[in-house]
Amino acid sequence: MHTDTERCLRAVVSKDARFDGWFFTAVLTTRIYCRPSCPVVPPKPQNMRFYPTAAAAQQAGFRACKRCRPDASPGSPEWNHRADLVARAMRLIGDGVVDREGVPGLAVRLGYSVRQVQRQLLAELGAGPLAIARAQRAQTARLLVETSALPMGEVAFAAGFTSVRSFNETVRAVFGLTPTELRSRAARGRPAAGGGTLTLRLPFRAPLCPDNLFGHLAATGVPGVEEWRDGAFRRTLRLPHGHGIATLRPMPDHVACVLTLTDLRDLSIAISRCRRMLDLDADPVAVDDLLGTDPVLRPLVAKDPGRRVPRTVDGAEFAIRAVLGQQVSTAAARTHAARLVVAHGEPVDDPAGGLTHLFPEPGALAGIDPATLAFPQSRRTTFLTLATALAGDEIDLGAGSDWERARQQLAALPGIGPWTVESIAMRSLGDPDAFLPTDLGIRMAAEHLHLPAAPRALIERSRAWRPWRSYAVQYLWATGDHAINRLPA
Repeated sequence: MHTDTERCLRAVVSKDARFDGWFFTAVLTTRIYCRPSCPVVPPKPQNMRFYPTAAAAQQAGFRACKRCRPDASPGSPEWNHRADLVARAMRLIGDGVVDREGVPGLAVRLGYSVRQVQRQLLAELGAGPLAIARAQRAQTARLLVETSALPMGEVAFAAGFTSVRSFNETVRAVFGLTPTELRSRAARGRPAAGGGTLTLRLPFRAPLCPDNLFGHLAATGVPGVEEWRDGAFRRTLRLPHGHGIATLRPMPDHVACVLTLTDLRDLSIAISRCRRMLDLDADPVAVDDLLGTDPVLRPLVAKDPGRRVPRTVDGAEFAIRAVLGQQVSTAAARTHAARLVVAHGEPVDDPAGGLTHLFPEPGALAGIDPATLAFPQSRRTTFLTLATALAGDEIDLGAGSDWERARQQLAALPGIGPWTVESIAMRSLGDPDAFLPTDLGIRMAAEHLHLPAAPRALIERSRAWRPWRSYAVQYLWATGDHAINRLPA
């Protein structure tokens, strides 16, 4: 979008928050970059330049606005509805791959050479993977500086910097303030959090309908791993350097997030995974504008605009759970999953609630005795085959996965049919165009709304909803009386 100068100018002049994260506005006279909705008086058009990422603006020598805090805007929806190299790379960088494995590791995961990856990102984003990762580290550093009482040296290394000097230089270059000045400005009489617990605000593009999003996560939550407590969804997180617990509460203009981490180096990754699970980088206006053109969906969209797709923090975990949920009720699927968690999950301590375990890794499930699985033989075979494939990295369901390749690999496994493949595509892979024509809830909605009942005919009818059929699924599910459609009391 940043190449469409007229459209960007209109967004800046109107201070349209819907475009925050889509592009960044840099001002030549002040050398500052802002989000489109920045409250300051817009500069003259000839003094504006537009960049697709904060990293590109920083590369060009601009620093972040202290008033609108462009680094804290929602992420671009581009990276979550595309499956090409650049989008996959951005999702992997957001998941911390460059910090952990370097650019060569990123290239290996994408199946391209380092040179190809760098060239593609530079061409589209104006910044390479190292610069994008650096911008992410700067944002993580700012969060730690402003929300914790950690010494600056610990902040530097927790944010992924290799030295205190590079931390200080980056923070000053990006924000125009030293780390100490950032902390002083943010204090405002509020005590900073201690230890590994941080309180954050996760922004999103309005509108957001929390009913199906949090309702679905709560209704399908696995006991011990997930829970709804005091108006918030809570769950354990398996992270690269340890584990964590996320508490997520829907608010009118943000999601309140409390993260308790065993290692603060996992902060940016934990935030990225929570945002992904809650689909917070979606563009609800674009989604609802298209779905609202359909006379059948129009009343559903008008009633509850801004429905999100409830996703997952761990693609492999959801795939296992999808198999457990084949042809059984939500309650039965939760029971099966809870048994696996108690028997094979890693225990964690949660003083604040009832979370007890991390969901078992595929490797812990691949070798279990089939006789201990309380479901039919055919599903035991499916379960163990899938767990083995995931444990051996034969199927990639992570942030940078190739959606179509993953679909093909899943469909080749015994007992994995279209419903399971599309469920995993929607919630593990994050494909916004996944569709489940054979799902019971979709079939009931189709009957209620006088849509075609036969799967083939319904798929043909759904083509008008592309590329947002995963969101259409949420609106169709909402026609039923099920706990997934409402916030718990």
